[in-house]
Amino acid sequence: MLIQPAFKLGFWTLLVFSYLQYGWAAKCGANSPSVRQTQVGFGDPPKFMVEIQNNCPMCPAIDIHVKCGSFSQTLVDPSLFKVLGYNDCVVNGGLPLAPLQKISFNYSHQKFLMSLSTWYFQCE
Repeated sequence: MLIQPAFKLGFWTLLVFSYLQYGWAAKCGANSPSVRQTQVGFGDPPKFMVEIQNNCPMCPAIDIHVKCGSFSQTLVDPSLFKVLGYNDCVVNGGLPLAPLQKISFNYSHQKFLMSLSTWYFQCE
């Protein structure tokens, strides 16, 4: 008789840990961070607004890297967007973006093509 309650407890514990380890991360996988650029000024040079958002509603995104071409560090505060090398920029110094948090900045220059490169979800 004691085997059945112990089995149930073990089963439910395993199920909960599996959900915590794989369930949240799996749900976040479809909600990867996004990089969006919008032209907000039409002078010479034009002005762009860049928004980088963690789209996961449950887990922080950490160490977000963006392909940024030859973006110049002089165009933006490095605590928001730091150039590490050609086509490699890190968002927020690699620190976490909370669930659904957005960081934005403006720059005036010809448009740089930017896209998400790598990131990690920190689901505990």
